[in-house]
Amino acid sequence: MKNTLVFIFAIVSLSKIYAQPTPAAPQSESFIIMNAKAHIGNGKVIENAVIGVENGKITLVADATVVRIDGTKFKKTISASGKHIYPGLIAPNTPLGLSEIESVRATVDHTETGVMNPSIRSIVAYNTDSHVLPTIRSNGVLMVQVVPNGGRISGQSSVVELDAWNWEDAAYKMDMGMHVRFPSIYSFSFDPLQGPSLRKNDKFAQDIADLDAFFKEAQAYIKKDKVEAKNLKFEAMREVLSGKKTLFIHANLVKEINEAVMFGKRYGCKMVLVGGKDSWMVTDLLKSNNISVILSETQDLPSREDDDIAQPFKTPAQLKAAGVPFAFSVNGGWQTRNLPLMAGQAAGFGLSQEEAITAMTLDAAKILGISETVGTIEEGKDATLILSEGDILDMRTSKVTHAFIRGKAIDLDTKHKQLNKRFQTKYDRTKGK
Repeated sequence: MKNTLVFIFAIVSLSKIYAQPTPAAPQSESFIIMNAKAHIGNGKVIENAVIGVENGKITLVADATVVRIDGTKFKKTISASGKHIYPGLIAPNTPLGLSEIESVRATVDHTETGVMNPSIRSIVAYNTDSHVLPTIRSNGVLMVQVVPNGGRISGQSSVVELDAWNWEDAAYKMDMGMHVRFPSIYSFSFDPLQGPSLRKNDKFAQDIADLDAFFKEAQAYIKKDKVEAKNLKFEAMREVLSGKKTLFIHANLVKEINEAVMFGKRYGCKMVLVGGKDSWMVTDLLKSNNISVILSETQDLPSREDDDIAQPFKTPAQLKAAGVPFAFSVNGGWQTRNLPLMAGQAAGFGLSQEEAITAMTLDAAKILGISETVGTIEEGKDATLILSEGDILDMRTSKVTHAFIRGKAIDLDTKHKQLNKRFQTKYDRTKGK
């Protein structure tokens, strides 16, 4: 009995130390943010801005030096002199909420069994209680695209806000795109004695043919006026083949990208390329077919041994120069917190700072189909904003002090911050002993 009580006490104590921040209540009073440097998200900057927020929407964006503020309209003022304000950052192509600890299988729920799974919906498995989420939004990422993994057709992704009680509340745009893991020209194998190795995929053409066959069957099914029994997999393909939903094709190397673009054209799909390590080599193809790119992380090695070691850092600027829209993504859930730092590295290799910010805000919103309501600091849009003490792209100065999702003030506490406070207190007590 005594041991049981000790155990219960320990659990209660740990729950206090690692308490999950409570989701914010809806905005109850209007407020203005004064004197911050506003990065609008479309390349424009207001050096000394005033931003007004009412009922979850941005109702005022102006230069603080020229506009007169109605003191009765806004109930609260946030002084932000010397700080920077940005639209909330958007991270596409993440397993957030589907995977907690990658090495613990019981906490990973992003992959379904089988090969063709278009009817899978990532949103219903999304875990709003994940301890990873607070660490992500504390670095300025307030919205993410939750993407399933595995198989050839992985299923449907959704866009969520990173502050909610359940997946229904978190959903911002549900089932907005289908994800295809395009066949690779190389196959990976692992030998216990020789280690990992890559070899040519002899089934590359057959794998594409199998994918083609599934899409053709789905097309034939959809064209039927009446079906005796519904096929849930083919039903899920209706809006993809009609162009209402985006087809996200994951491919990296030149030959894979070429084949993927031709595949999307065959079925008249609205396509976005995900990964795109070699996208800088096929910019004409991408631009002529109006294809945007969700890049894999910049902090990575190049595709080939003889490539420029800095090529991943240079690719964003090359896409920008070629007129190919793109957004940044980060491999893995935990690493999503480093999204602004990845973009900052690209800004050191030809991309301007405002272009890097646009790629994480407006361009990401356009690719995900949510740019009418988020992605820029403009009147009429959702008040999804972050306030930082310094440049969000610079790891030395980036410190998010305030975050708002549709006007709601978000708790930026994290497990990391709680542990820091705990052990600071511990060592403060031992001083002088």
